[in-house]
Amino acid sequence: MKIDNFLALRDFQKIIIENEKIELDESLLTRVEASFQFLKEFSKNKIIYGVNTGFGPMAQFKISDEDTHQLQYNLIRSHSSGIGNPLPAEEVKACMLARLNTLSLGNSGVHNSVVYLLKELINRGITPLVFEHGGVGASGDLVQLAHLALVLIGEGEVFYKGERTSTKKVFEIEGLEPIKVEIREGLALMNGTSVMSGIGAVNAYKANQLTEISIELSCAINEIVQAYDDHFSEVLNGTKKHYGQQKIAEKMRAHLSDSKLIRKREDHLYTHFEEQEKVFKEKVQEYYSLRCVPQILGPVLDTLEYTEKVLENEINSANDNPIINVEDQHVYHGGNFHGDYISLEMDKLKLVVTKLTMLAERQLNYLLNSKINEILPPFVNLGKLGFNFGMQGVQFTATSTTAESQMLSNSMYVHSIPNNNDNQDIVSMGTNAAVICRKVIENAFEVLSIEVITIVQAIEYLGFQDKVSTSTKKLYDDIRKIVPAFSDDMIMYPYLEEVKQYLKNTKA
Repeated sequence: MKIDNFLALRDFQKIIIENEKIELDESLLTRVEASFQFLKEFSKNKIIYGVNTGFGPMAQFKISDEDTHQLQYNLIRSHSSGIGNPLPAEEVKACMLARLNTLSLGNSGVHNSVVYLLKELINRGITPLVFEHGGVGASGDLVQLAHLALVLIGEGEVFYKGERTSTKKVFEIEGLEPIKVEIREGLALMNGTSVMSGIGAVNAYKANQLTEISIELSCAINEIVQAYDDHFSEVLNGTKKHYGQQKIAEKMRAHLSDSKLIRKREDHLYTHFEEQEKVFKEKVQEYYSLRCVPQILGPVLDTLEYTEKVLENEINSANDNPIINVEDQHVYHGGNFHGDYISLEMDKLKLVVTKLTMLAERQLNYLLNSKINEILPPFVNLGKLGFNFGMQGVQFTATSTTAESQMLSNSMYVHSIPNNNDNQDIVSMGTNAAVICRKVIENAFEVLSIEVITIVQAIEYLGFQDKVSTSTKKLYDDIRKIVPAFSDDMIMYPYLEEVKQYLKNTKA
């Protein structure tokens, strides 16, 4: 895929998820070179932050000409101070792509070698060691991006062919040369929102997967209970003016279009009843977790789509400081590195993913509680009641995992702590927000894995394999290839992990 002047989020995600190779358009290289040459000339005999000054609260100190290059190396090395778990490879790759794209806009004054080496690392599957903990998301992702910059100057560590090893060794094997700092390559690499944006782009992709899976499972449960179709009808949902709700209902109708189990209210309840019939055995309407799916998942979809718009804007924005403008022949100082846009969206995204998880947990409870559903044995136990346990054990896992997501849904966006000698007196915590959002997304996959196994067991018990919709039948067949129909108790954790990986491999 050729990178030029705008990278759509879907293309960004395709490069990360499908490992598509990237090329740099000639116009991109021309733009970067023009920005570099302008800054090189413009910075003579002027005070420009981060070029010939100290950083942060030490910006009042002038740096001598002979020390300006060493200043950039000092910045990179001193801020390579992360700790905790390494970020997953796909997230680091997304961070590199986001950084490459923003530096390619020609507003950063970096040398072409920077974007070239970033391209090579992405294409060759070389993953810099970047830690989860470090950045506060105000001068951008300073600490995490320092670890990326450290690799670009040929230092630090990378993951290469499944092993953690020194950057120097890998560069020798691959015939790569480190970048050489010319003017402000250190600061340009480290200032910005590329880590939180990269993680955010991966989160958004996975949240899309979860939304589609949740719709599919919600449809399957409606089939299991032979629900009426009016709660996802176009007419009913059309009376509510929210796009997300209407879209979810439309997707449900598509999934259930050929189901032999979904019923029409007019065929059953809108008929003549004897006067003496005071209590109906037939449920007039279903529990909220079955009936209100468009109203619950609608806000999830709406939030996700807005989050994607913000992410796309951010990865195509100049987000370091200062900003180099060749057209105006000027250098502007400001705060484009501040991560509030992404921080807020990651908080919102984890909030709706938690609600999606809560919906799954309630749907699961509905299937497992025979007193509520009145059609299935307790815990969808296909064995001997009292002797076997069915899905009883895994419900504990679903409940505790959902509870963790509820706790993690507290906002990171409003948890600013001043630091950097109060120079950074209000910060975004954007990378923390993105990492916690990723954890909530991971939890959702785990709860949905338990739910889908339970759904398949319920279809098995009811003998509905030939009555469910084509969509549900495919899901049934796919899960049955992983988890056999069981009545005797089994060790469940290997199956849970396999089903989770199956769900994570579904197309968004």
